[in-house]
Amino acid sequence: MTDERFDVQHLPDKSRYVLLDRGEDGTHDDEIGVEQYVDMTDAAERVLFHTVVSEEYSGQGLASTLVRAAVEDVIASGREIVPVCPYVAAWLPKHPEYAEHVVQPTAEHLAAVRAATR
Repeated sequence: MTDERFDVQHLPDKSRYVLLDRGEDGTHDDEIGVEQYVDMTDAAERVLFHTVVSEEYSGQGLASTLVRAAVEDVIASGREIVPVCPYVAAWLPKHPEYAEHVVQPTAEHLAAVRAATR
């Protein structure tokens, strides 16, 4: 996702998507948000477990922008979405166009998140 000021980039080596503020003049690359995930090794599933946007950017719809870009990338990569993050879990029902790509979290998914965050 790219627009004039904000950009979402996938950093697979860090298992995250980052939301960047390029500034009004397009000369900055300030990281202002993150969507963290863990990929399941025995299934084509990506567990989205943590979404955050810097407080000074709250109320601008940027968390939604970040999650939409992450969800669309997960689908494009052929994986299913596992919404463990409360924000993602609340966001997805408001966007039924993604419903067929959602897998409900299980104990195995939660264990993978715990292992990834140690």
